[in-house]
Amino acid sequence: MTTSSHDLRTRHLLPDGSPRFTNSLIDEPSPYLRQHAHNPVDWHPWGPEAFELARETGRPVLLSVGYATCHWCHVMEHESFEDLEIAAFINEHTVPIKVDREERPDVDAVYMAAVQLFNGHGGWPMTLWLNADGEPFYAATYIPARDGDRGASTGFLTLLRSLDRAWREDPRIPRSTATAREAVRQALEPVAGEGGLPGLDPIPRALEVLFRRYDARWGGLQPAPKFPSSLPTRLLLREDRLHGRPKARGMALSSLERMAAGGMNDQLAGGFHRYSTDERWLVPHFEKMLYDNALLALDYLEAYQASGDESYAQVARETLGWITGEMTDPGGGLYAATDADSAGPDGERAEGLYFTWTPAEIRAAVDADQAAAVVAFYGVDQDGHLDGRSVLHMDRALPEVAEALGLSAGDLEARLGHAGARLLELRAQRPPPLRDEKILVAWNGLAIAALARAARVLEPGSRDVGGFLVCAEAAARFLLGEPRPGGRLQRVHKDGRSYVDATLDDHAFLILGLLELYQAGGDPHWLEQAVTLDRELASRFEDPAGGFFRTANDGEALLAREKPIHDGAMPSGNAVQAWNLLVLAALTGDDGYRVRADRLLVALGPVLQQAPWAATDLLLALQLRHQGVAELVLVAPTDRGDLAPFLEAVAPLHLPGLVLVTAVQGPDQAAQAVLTPLLRDRPAMEGLATAYLCQGGSCRLPTTAPGELVEQLEALFAR
Repeated sequence: MTTSSHDLRTRHLLPDGSPRFTNSLIDEPSPYLRQHAHNPVDWHPWGPEAFELARETGRPVLLSVGYATCHWCHVMEHESFEDLEIAAFINEHTVPIKVDREERPDVDAVYMAAVQLFNGHGGWPMTLWLNADGEPFYAATYIPARDGDRGASTGFLTLLRSLDRAWREDPRIPRSTATAREAVRQALEPVAGEGGLPGLDPIPRALEVLFRRYDARWGGLQPAPKFPSSLPTRLLLREDRLHGRPKARGMALSSLERMAAGGMNDQLAGGFHRYSTDERWLVPHFEKMLYDNALLALDYLEAYQASGDESYAQVARETLGWITGEMTDPGGGLYAATDADSAGPDGERAEGLYFTWTPAEIRAAVDADQAAAVVAFYGVDQDGHLDGRSVLHMDRALPEVAEALGLSAGDLEARLGHAGARLLELRAQRPPPLRDEKILVAWNGLAIAALARAARVLEPGSRDVGGFLVCAEAAARFLLGEPRPGGRLQRVHKDGRSYVDATLDDHAFLILGLLELYQAGGDPHWLEQAVTLDRELASRFEDPAGGFFRTANDGEALLAREKPIHDGAMPSGNAVQAWNLLVLAALTGDDGYRVRADRLLVALGPVLQQAPWAATDLLLALQLRHQGVAELVLVAPTDRGDLAPFLEAVAPLHLPGLVLVTAVQGPDQAAQAVLTPLLRDRPAMEGLATAYLCQGGSCRLPTTAPGELVEQLEALFAR
């Protein structure tokens, strides 16, 4: 059961229960915009009509940017945008515009840069005042409604009044908007570097900063709030694998262990919440995002390979199980997010109600022995962690809790299993959080990559219905089969509509997913599609000086045309596409891809030199460029099943920068060889499955023995 994204949220109703107010957002497909369609604020969608109205009326634009599962966006809606006095002032003195940041990441990036320039920090909701040319003269994030609310000296209504006076009377505003425009442009349009390929020295410099910021007790980086994306787990693990940095490895594994044990991780159903509000990963902000879980699944898969510890693999399974079980559209696409808030027994929405428990609720749900096990193991107590309710988490290891309860570890595990199933069943009967059912190409691309990688690592060679590979292929088919107005990939799919031209991230992340799909299943269709999407990037997004812009060369002109470099909640499109180009060069034998990757790394080199810790995803591509891609080709004599012993032998190995090509000798191999020269002249020797391993133009002897292949790989990746 899900809550419809366009359920009425307004408190202003007519006697028949219909909404008293309706604005032009009612015609928008975005769940976030439709949430505000019945506010008394006369919202407009982003577009030239709204800015023309501002020009005609002489009013400033009030720009509000958020997203459907944003808790503080909901708070500001309830406190301010549903307030009749505040709404009346907004409608009389401004042209209010609402933007869904997930639909328009280009608009979001430009005005987030402005918010950060004005305030030194950013966040959502973003609240800005602009002139009719879109230039900001004031910027903030969440603002309490009135003076004194939540301890604020100046509330939103007072700010609206003072900015209205300034707009009409202060001669400095035109100069300040021009200054802000130039500052945003400089922040988002970096000067391209020149010279040779950057060396590897930015990586140890980035590690030094991470070592200083690391929280040795709880993992992650200090201080709270803690975001999983703030620690570049895969870079840390790969640096240890390639260069022997055990401290980096320890940081990564300890942090992942702490996150998995904390309230950040949904202990009953899997899937990670957005971030932790405290240093212990205990009390999260309860929204769940598709991209967070895709990226974390990749982290846990790599941690499993780096450590051999099955517990990391289990977390990856549970995380991807949440995606395939709760976030999959009937057509195969993957939904965007679930909300932090849900309704309680009184109908009022509050954060975390769906996920939290009291001791009394647990004792009423299961028998006394099971309740005692749950309370002890998951840290449930009378005081709770959030409004008297407890967030399930694991402070103590299972054997320790079992000993305290006088049980064997097996008995405790059995009790927890029975109780967990019952609690999950009861939880499903609660009013659920809203599920944002729009399908975003970029986020789906990351999820496809994670599912395909999981197929290689956890289900090698499997094509079971419901397996990771099948789910990844279904999502890819959905995205590639959706309408493309003018032949262009669209970013958003919702209720049968495809809209908003795709960005750099959409193309790059989908290419990443397609390349992982090709390596997981060997279907050349996915490689063909990756090559096609890269051509689109090259023609419409690539800077001849190196790197890629977020938007196409014929896209809407904003204050700046961003070339994203820095890490955020997701890797930058340039970082992912640099990696893609190096993989495409290896798979296709076309050195033009490598040349473009080098040009990108040179152009963005100044950022890597100045602040490498802020672009660690790009460091992964730089690391791969210097390391060199390793190429593993597996050829089966008659059937893909013949490759199972090789696939199972390779699956648990930590081999960063290895590309995998699989084929069956005969027509399948010949067809793939058109795209992948790696398959040419590589037979299945003596009628047996055969492995070919190369790197940098140097090849090991082909082998028909999985054990010998493992030895070759370990020698290749030895420090």
